[in-house]
Amino acid sequence: MKPLLCKAGQQLREQIDHAFPGRDRTSDGWIGDTRHAARKSDHNPDAQGWVRAIDIDRDLAGKGRKPDVMPDLVDQIRLLAKSGNKRISYIIFDGKIASAKKAWAWRPYDGLNKHNHHVHISFTKAGDTDSSFFNIPMLGGK
Repeated sequence: MKPLLCKAGQQLREQIDHAFPGRDRTSDGWIGDTRHAARKSDHNPDAQGWVRAIDIDRDLAGKGRKPDVMPDLVDQIRLLAKSGNKRISYIIFDGKIASAKKAWAWRPYDGLNKHNHHVHISFTKAGDTDSSFFNIPMLGGK
């Protein structure tokens, strides 16, 4: 079965691309490599072929330009999830993780990859077919 990025992942990536057209995409990705395939990861396709994770490069300004606004964008995504958006499962960024497990509060992330160069966003099964707009201020929302 051919892997397919969940619709929520496609939508969020499209909104980020639209808001930051000149951004660096070096650390972008969605489909797991061989390291991911050896372990449980939302970057690996499930039995139906759905991949429920995206990585977005931290450099939204493009090729090392300033300012670094990814921390602000990541926090807006976290706040959207906290407000009840059921498509987002968890977020890892800059050595921290946020999920519904702790009411979307940031807590230390103890994984090997601290995600300093990109944000990792995982989605729930609700995001498989839901491509509705993410109402995020930095991405054109209110």
